[in-house]
Amino acid sequence: MQPNKSAGLRLLAGFLVAWLAFYLPAAAEPSFACKDDRVAILTDRGIVDFTVEIADSPAERAQGLMFRKTLAPGSGMLFVYDRPRQVAFWMRNTFIPLDLIFMDATGTIRHIHPNARPLDETPIPGATADDPNPERKLILEIGGGEAARLGLVTGQPMATLQLDQTNAAWPCS
Repeated sequence: MQPNKSAGLRLLAGFLVAWLAFYLPAAAEPSFACKDDRVAILTDRGIVDFTVEIADSPAERAQGLMFRKTLAPGSGMLFVYDRPRQVAFWMRNTFIPLDLIFMDATGTIRHIHPNARPLDETPIPGATADDPNPERKLILEIGGGEAARLGLVTGQPMATLQLDQTNAAWPCS
């Protein structure tokens, strides 16, 4: 009776796969070196980063992106609150369509409102009616349609210096 070569090769291949799985370290989570004017979102496609203006005072948040005629791809405005709160936005005096990305205190995307209509004064809530934790700490405004094009969805984390790094879902490196 001759030994079955293919069975031996399968056994060897199985051993190698098991050995590699045990001895090789797990892949590290991607890192992002945050800057004051840079944020990133970790997507299934990789890291998507933005150059942002920070709106962290009441006056800056009230002004937002009003009266702007353009917004370059890869740029936006990050609204920062001192503590999480329920929020609603509108598009008064805003001439460009925007995607509004609402995040909780960990920087995790909780809600996305795509293509907010220019000049529309209808309130845009930061949470859906069934959200058990509707408070938001950060809101990123980017060009209308960019969120879908870039693969942004709820549950993805954002790296930013605007968060307490000990509580961030994806801390800056």
